[in-house]
Parts: sequence; structure tokens; C-alpha cells
Amino acid sequence: MRILPPLVTLAAISCSMAISAQLNTLTPQETKAGWQMLWDGKTMTGWHSAQGANVPVKGVRIENGVLTLPVSKDHEGDLVTDGVYTNFELLVDYRLVTGANSGIKYFVNDAVNQKHGSVVGFEYQLLDDNVHPDARLGRNGDRKTASLYDILPATANKPYRSPGEWSTAKIVVRGTHGEHWLNGLKVLDYDRNSPEFRNALALSKFHDIQGFGDASDGHLLLQDHGDEVSFRNIKIRMLPASSH
Repeated sequence: MRILPPLVTLAAISCSMAISAQLNTLTPQETKAGWQMLWDGKTMTGWHSAQGANVPVKGVRIENGVLTLPVSKDHEGDLVTDGVYTNFELLVDYRLVTGANSGIKYFVNDAVNQKHGSVVGFEYQLLDDNVHPDARLGRNGDRKTASLYDILPATANKPYRSPGEWSTAKIVVRGTHGEHWLNGLKVLDYDRNSPEFRNALALSKFHDIQGFGDASDGHLLLQDHGDEVSFRNIKIRMLPASSH
């Protein structure tokens, strides 16, 4: 085993601490622009289990400013924000393991889910596109990373990164308009009132869920799909209903 000199060891530790300290924080410019941290990097304050509003979060790992949903068998570890959001810009860093499946849901609306009996919402798909079998299901790649799951596909030229690497997902919602971004590039936009969207919704697995696609607000959700997935730098800012 190679033993590093004390000064080298201290430098490595200091560098690691500096990187960790920069996680889950806002710059003065971000604060001025209206950004808020949605996860504090240390606790699950502001979040609860999808099993109920008063059910505490269990089973997650929080290490060095990273939130990890571990491998699970029951898929009951979904994390839901206490807050409800309407028009917003959401940024989330995520990292998958090989073969993983997960997602970031929005418009997780209580009224819709009470009628349906499960936790549904629009889903920004997170997937190992090269290994997971779901990538070959659906229509036109609408179950691959950054797609609106089972409804609309992300563009084929998206800047996809392999499992093990950190990527950044961005979701933008203004009124009925939505956008998905991946690693700085817009890969999908849609309008919920358009014929194209309504047709895609009618062909999806959500077509018979009353109110799905019409909710004007909802919680945000980090999905437990049984595979390990990590998150950090979860931040949000409120937007006007229209960009005009």
C-alpha cells in the first residue's frame, strides 16, 4: 500500500472538503435571481414519504452532501416535497448506477392521486438507456432519459452521460408549457393544450387517469424504482405563468 506524505494527504482532504462545502449552496447571483435550495444537503427537512404527508423519510443515505436512494425491493421509498409548485424552474444533479431506473416527477397532485390510488405525475425519466430494458419499450424512445415518461421522447442528440457520472436535469414549467433540459441542452418542450400533446397522452399508460395532464400544480418527487440513484444540488425558483 502506498502511503502518502502528510502534506499530500492534508491537501487531498482539504480539496475534498472544499468540494463538499460548495454542494447544496447558492451563489449570491443565484439568490438574487430567486433560486432556493430544495434540499439542504444534510437532513430531509421539507420532504416526506409518498406514503403520506406525515410519514417521515426512511432508508435514504446522506453522505458528503449527496442524497442516495438505495436498492430496494418494495419501491416504497419515493420522496415528496412538502411544498406544492405551479410555475417553476427546477435543477437537480443526479447519478445512476449501471442498469438503473428512476425519475423526477412533477405535478404530483393530491386530488388526482386520491382518485387514482397511487402516486402519479409527469415524470422526467432517469434511465440507463444502454442497459435497462425500458429503453426499448414505449413509443419512439419516450421511456429514455430526459423524456416525459411514456408520453413524449427527448431528442435523440441529447448530451447523455453514462451511469457513474453526474448529470444535471432541468425542468421548466410556465402555465401549460413545459421543457426538459439535460446537461445544459433543451431536449424536449411541449404544451399541454396542443393536439400533439393530447394525442400522445391518449396513447400513453396514463390515458384513463382522470385529471392527469390537467393539474395546474403538484408536489415534486424523487422516485424509488428499486435501483440505487443519487441526487445533489436540488434547487428551484418560481416563475411567472407566461414568459411574455
